[in-house]
Amino acid sequence: MQLNPNDVLANKTPYAQKRYITYAIVTVIALVLPFIRINDNHFFLLSFDKKQLNLLFTSFDMQELYLMPFLLIIMFLSIFFLTTLGGRVWCGWACPQTVFRVLYRDLIQTKLLRIRKNLRDRQKKFDGNYVKKAIGVILWACLALIAASNFLWYFVPPEDFFTYLSNPSEHKLLVGILIGITAFIVFDVVYLAENFCVYVCPYARIQSVMFDNDTIQVIYDEQRGGKIYDGQTKLGRKPLTSESECIGCEACVHICPTHIDIRKGMQLECINCLECSDACSKVMGNLGKETLISWTSAKSLQTRKPVNYFRFRTIAYMVVIAVAIVALALMTTKKENMLLNINRTTELYKIEVDNGKFNVENAYTFLMQNTQKQEHIYYFDVNDTRIKITRPAAPIKIKAGGKKKVIVVLNTRDTLVNVNTKDTPLDIKINAYALDDKKNISVSRDTIFVFPKMVEIRKALSKD
Repeated sequence: MQLNPNDVLANKTPYAQKRYITYAIVTVIALVLPFIRINDNHFFLLSFDKKQLNLLFTSFDMQELYLMPFLLIIMFLSIFFLTTLGGRVWCGWACPQTVFRVLYRDLIQTKLLRIRKNLRDRQKKFDGNYVKKAIGVILWACLALIAASNFLWYFVPPEDFFTYLSNPSEHKLLVGILIGITAFIVFDVVYLAENFCVYVCPYARIQSVMFDNDTIQVIYDEQRGGKIYDGQTKLGRKPLTSESECIGCEACVHICPTHIDIRKGMQLECINCLECSDACSKVMGNLGKETLISWTSAKSLQTRKPVNYFRFRTIAYMVVIAVAIVALALMTTKKENMLLNINRTTELYKIEVDNGKFNVENAYTFLMQNTQKQEHIYYFDVNDTRIKITRPAAPIKIKAGGKKKVIVVLNTRDTLVNVNTKDTPLDIKINAYALDDKKNISVSRDTIFVFPKMVEIRKALSKD
């Protein structure tokens, strides 16, 4: 039984429209997100200038970059998960390269300048129109400059970016990087075009190893449409058998932005944009039939059953991603509001004698950093009351975001360990804090205090 053409057209999926909506959402998020700040922190910012990482509106110092592996793990696992589930859905629906090509080819060249006559024949090259083509490149260069700036806003925050650009002579490196990225985007979109996806992008090379029979792909239904290719050999514009439904119009071929024929089977160049499915839906809908090109899995197409989304591989990816996200969340809750590194000097200890009493000193180098956005005054104490602070005698003032190296001397006049054969390292804990906000700004570090063997103390006393 054949379907009513009007019913088929009414129910067909307009993938192109949905894709454009997705592009708009992704673009708005990418452009707006760098401008959103909570407590002066960004959603994501990796600032080499300020040596700072902002993640989920929380500020971390470069010494806290142990979080980056978690971010990279989540990113790569998410890519693997999406590829296993939906093939190259990222390429066709969210990749900047694809979005840029749509803006340049479909919006600027076709809709605005009319260099291309329509959107249905993306494989055709149009000679001439050199003035319009030059105008198109200039328009795209302006958009490329915005795209390059948007990329840099995740490394140089907008509030600094525009200030730096207002004085380019003092920020030549930033200007040079901005111009370089802009030039690359123009070269990529205007000259490389879809060749970038086919020959440059590494994602296309590794995707096939992550596919299985349940992976969603753009697939031509050869059972209904008929056989067009025998391996690499094309048998003709349309199938040879009379019962085959493909009419050989090749609308799916003409509209493909990567210049392939989806009827040949899965190919490296396919980016899951589904333009071919839309084209086939329109043609077959006019004939009262369903599209021959669907976004489905090979197993689903063969068995005529729904796609199996929840299978071992996808569930495993979801579990691992969830674990990584929880681990990252736990790590971010342990963020310290000041940083402290403690290193011992090369001298194990020093023994001084005063009025017949010994005094054992240990020296340390404290590297303290104020990670806050206002100045604070810091000091510290030792968990062992027998050990006193000789130096520094006064609290330490550090400006916002500043660092300071401090020589610290701890001493004791008590016999901590009565051992004659060897020096004894004792575990101690240093508690450092901001005097003006001790409740919220404090850290603890473990170190050692070396107490000398008693024979060394007696020797020093005998010299007095």
